[in-house]
Amino acid sequence: MTALLAPAPARQGGRGRVLAARAARAPRGPVRALLTTATVFLISSLITFGLGALSEANPGAAVLGETATPADIARMNHEFGLDRPLTEQFTGWLGHALGGDLGHSWFTTLPVADSIAAALPVDLSIAGLALLFAVLLGGAAGIAAARSNGGRLDLAVTAVCSVLGTLPAFVIAIGLIAVLSVQAGLLPSGGYVPFGQDPGQWLRFAVLPALALSLDAAAGIARQLRTSLVGALRENYVTGAVMRGLPARRVLFGHVLRNAAGPAVTVLGMSVPMLIGGAVVTERIFNLPGIAQLSLQAAQQHDVPVIQGTLLVTVAVVLIANLAVDAGLLALNPAARRAAKARPGQGGQL
Repeated sequence: MTALLAPAPARQGGRGRVLAARAARAPRGPVRALLTTATVFLISSLITFGLGALSEANPGAAVLGETATPADIARMNHEFGLDRPLTEQFTGWLGHALGGDLGHSWFTTLPVADSIAAALPVDLSIAGLALLFAVLLGGAAGIAAARSNGGRLDLAVTAVCSVLGTLPAFVIAIGLIAVLSVQAGLLPSGGYVPFGQDPGQWLRFAVLPALALSLDAAAGIARQLRTSLVGALRENYVTGAVMRGLPARRVLFGHVLRNAAGPAVTVLGMSVPMLIGGAVVTERIFNLPGIAQLSLQAAQQHDVPVIQGTLLVTVAVVLIANLAVDAGLLALNPAARRAAKARPGQGGQL
């Protein structure tokens, strides 16, 4: 690999331009990805705090009720620390948040971190199962469509993906409840059982919400994988492998799929924020005690510490998912790995 990347003045024009173009398309290197993630997290935390601080909520009056005097309200707001300058409030809130202390609910006085810790596993388990469904369904459909390429199966997959891409998750959820729960009676229409309590029951309650969330992501994966596979199957190395007598299954799964999976992995990473956003509606439909329900109840009560905590944790989950996607792209794409190693020295290896 080093020899391939060694400086070659005589050939620098053509090969250098090729490697520079690949580097421009490659995912972020580890250091750049971490710096970008830290910057986005800091900006997101500032926006999250600003939304709560600039709201017109009066927590002292809301907590004490209609009989509270102005002096009592001022005393309560002082206990919440709302009479301090905003910069002091933000630095104090962010410093405690980085240490795991997200404050206390204004109404229940419970630690926000404990409330999120009780609700977050619901979302993570549903989202994880939804991602698994999306990979299996979208991957199988994309591979089948690429192998058909112009045939009836390809057209059918394209049509189904186009329809699924236009349907919001709540419409799919209602349809699944009507068919699989009400008509067929196969799965429960709502509720949740923790995985640690009964894995079998957890799966029965998690299938429908996970399936409702996964179909849009599965359609995106199928379309991207189908397009990239059709292009990769026309590459010279595929023709060479077939001419050497390698089985078609080995060529597809051993060589082509690895090179063509990058766009599908990117779609998978971009699906994580949509899964979390769709969970707000899905949790409502399936009566799931997740973080979306927690934030919705907090928003109705103007419980700003809980809203800030849920938003901050959600941002952190999305950023971690993006880092995982970048790591996956680096693992799948040898050119991306070479580009990531070349970035610290920039043009030296090109």
